[in-house]
Amino acid sequence: MSDARSTRVRSPRTETDDAATTDRAATADRAAVAERSPTGDESRTADEAGDRETCPECGGRTRVEDAERVCADCGLVVEADRIDHGPEWRSFDDEDTDPKRTGAPLTRSRHDRGLSTEIGRSTKVKGRKRRRLARMRTQHNRAQISTKRDRNKVYAYTEIRRLTGVLELPDSVRDSACALFDSAQEESLLRGRSLEGFAAACVYVACRTADVARTVGEVCAEAKATEAEHRAAFDAMNRELGLPIAPSGPAEYLPRFASDLGCDPAVERRAGELAERAVEEGIANGRNPVGVAAACLYTAARELDAECTQQEAADAAGVTPVTVRRTYVDLTEE
Repeated sequence: MSDARSTRVRSPRTETDDAATTDRAATADRAAVAERSPTGDESRTADEAGDRETCPECGGRTRVEDAERVCADCGLVVEADRIDHGPEWRSFDDEDTDPKRTGAPLTRSRHDRGLSTEIGRSTKVKGRKRRRLARMRTQHNRAQISTKRDRNKVYAYTEIRRLTGVLELPDSVRDSACALFDSAQEESLLRGRSLEGFAAACVYVACRTADVARTVGEVCAEAKATEAEHRAAFDAMNRELGLPIAPSGPAEYLPRFASDLGCDPAVERRAGELAERAVEEGIANGRNPVGVAAACLYTAARELDAECTQQEAADAAGVTPVTVRRTYVDLTEE
């Protein structure tokens, strides 16, 4: 038999399709290789990271401490400054000495969170335009407080800021007190009660939750509210809001009283031990924790031969010497 010869002929279109398929396959292979191999920028970044982690002097490893990168072997400071990625500030009042680019930050101590605008004053404006700006400023200030709720909030926030300033409290306590007043207003607890009383109660509760030792008498002495108004507002918030506060102990007042009396750290530590013993043994039960704290400081001073009298301890705590003496007798009894 003779071998059969193939008579099939490849058309030009088939050859073109095969060439296109080959080109696509080659392109896919080059792309896969490019993906597996790092780019120039990535390689440069990796090299720079490796250089930063290696000391240029001794080749040792470096570590970051605060705002510096220091070599762990030779102590060379490789980098001394850290890049601040926060916002850049600018103030348009004085661009030369106060270069801020935005306004004041948000705060809870303002009824509008500090986002309100004001129409400023200028000595360059005269005559009719100045009177027109004055009228616009008056209308603008009225429009900022449109409802009675906003008016009450502005008044209470002003009182809270004044109280925290007089009592020398941190800004965190001020913001917590303003947030607590918002919660009381949302629960409709202000009806028939004093705004000054709620402001004082909010400051007192914020101090208690932040472990800042302030008594009711100290807050009411600087507030515009009486102790009865403070008690009514505090009871309403504690009943309706469920305040997360526990009865205060004598140990909370020891650091402040020790600072006022100028006691040594050893006396303060011993007074802390006596305060814990007074709570465990029930000596502090039913007594003013302020008086117990003063008695613990006086007892510790007597034990360590420090200078502190009953009158001085009582004056620092705002109690009578009799209160200090009674607790001192109970603490010294065997």
